[in-house]
Amino acid sequence: MERRGQGMFFLLLMAAVPLFPVSGVNASAPSTISKDHIFPKQADSSAAVQQDAYILGPGDRLLLQMLDPNAQVYGGTLEILNDGTASLALLGSAQLSGLTISQATQWLTQLYGRYLIRPDLSLSLAQPRAMQVSVLGEVQTPGVYSLSPRGDGSAVQGVAGGGTSGLPTVVSAIQKAGGITLNSNIRSVTLRRKLPGLSNDVKQVTLDLAKLLQTGNLSQNPFLFDGDSITVARALDPLPEEVIALGSINLSPQTISVNIIGEVKAPGIIQLKANTPLVEAILKAGGPTDWRAQKSNVELVRINRNGSVTRQKFSLNYQQGVSNAFNPPLRDGDSVVVPRSFYGKAVDVLNQVVAPLGQAFNFYTVYCSLTNNDGTNRC
Repeated sequence: MERRGQGMFFLLLMAAVPLFPVSGVNASAPSTISKDHIFPKQADSSAAVQQDAYILGPGDRLLLQMLDPNAQVYGGTLEILNDGTASLALLGSAQLSGLTISQATQWLTQLYGRYLIRPDLSLSLAQPRAMQVSVLGEVQTPGVYSLSPRGDGSAVQGVAGGGTSGLPTVVSAIQKAGGITLNSNIRSVTLRRKLPGLSNDVKQVTLDLAKLLQTGNLSQNPFLFDGDSITVARALDPLPEEVIALGSINLSPQTISVNIIGEVKAPGIIQLKANTPLVEAILKAGGPTDWRAQKSNVELVRINRNGSVTRQKFSLNYQQGVSNAFNPPLRDGDSVVVPRSFYGKAVDVLNQVVAPLGQAFNFYTVYCSLTNNDGTNRC
């Protein structure tokens, strides 16, 4: 009976010790994980299932919680370093970059299983990293942009529930790149994304932002991941005017600066909502001056991305809606010139001629009013 009681005590003592080593594994933890065990086997096999899952990378902060009360000391906050590894208690450093949350959870469970009897754990994303996204094609300023997950949000104007604050989407990335050009085809926007795992496989999908703007189809405005690439195609055929209007309003920055020159009541640089049409911009500047403005020959001067300058002339029509041909939406940096009418030019010429004569007459009048030394008038 005494030996049986000692055996039971020994078994209870073994169950209470969380660091009981697994057979064939040293009790002391290695400083780094072997390169042969950088990624679990499940990482590649489950990549197809987790194509749109968040992929961990340098800068992500994670929260590790051990479910065994006796092993909670090994949990806490950890950050993925530039080399893709994270420092963990008991394990040293482990490679987590390139894995999804689910894959990283399986991987750490496998590693902790070498040293803990109950390696069950919970891994969550405490703070995501800033996302580097490339925006190419028919946007105002193509390039690579950093989108903070805790930025200004990505809600789409005019579309209910068009975005969730703090999570960048395709629309917010296009807005960050200055908005679409007049030649863009918002019905053909390509999103390319790297798949989880060691391979460089990518997933490509074509989005129709016209469906988002017209019907509120939010599946056409997915959230972005780090490394995503967006390409806005060039329109081969003219798009319907309503599609152009919706895209101009929703897929551009909030405000632009436009220089209104010439025969308007308040010329100068004014701040306007993005893609404000030409006629509305002139009205914002006080409207054309009576008789002096030539309303049928308004000129739009635009500096293109390649440095060239285009000049287009339009006729003011207050009944005209947004139209590339008759009332184009303006871009940041555009200049609008409202020229003088024939009447205005004639008045200016007359003033240039009459003004010097008036000054000479006034001088002559003052001269004649003076008297000589003998008291007689000079004239």
